[in-house]
Amino acid sequence: MRSIAEILRKRSFAADYRNKYEFQAYGNRLAEELNDTKHRSLYIKMARDENRNLLEAARLYALGAEKVAEKGRLFMWKLSQLKNGKQVEDKI
Repeated sequence: MRSIAEILRKRSFAADYRNKYEFQAYGNRLAEELNDTKHRSLYIKMARDENRNLLEAARLYALGAEKVAEKGRLFMWKLSQLKNGKQVEDKI
């Protein structure tokens, strides 16, 4: 039986140089999924400071919208709605 270290070495996973902490990885993934890498530092800051449940709910909402060109803007709008506690009907 091979050890986990052997398996990982053979797979040659490359570490992302931008991710030292978990919140950085989450913020980078948010920026890439929303096609808004220009504002990568904003997403990392939100991943560090904001409630992760709210971020995840806004992310799922924005990724579920198919006909929206700017998913980053939709994400920010939904996050502000969730932070204010407003329930907004899904019209998309």
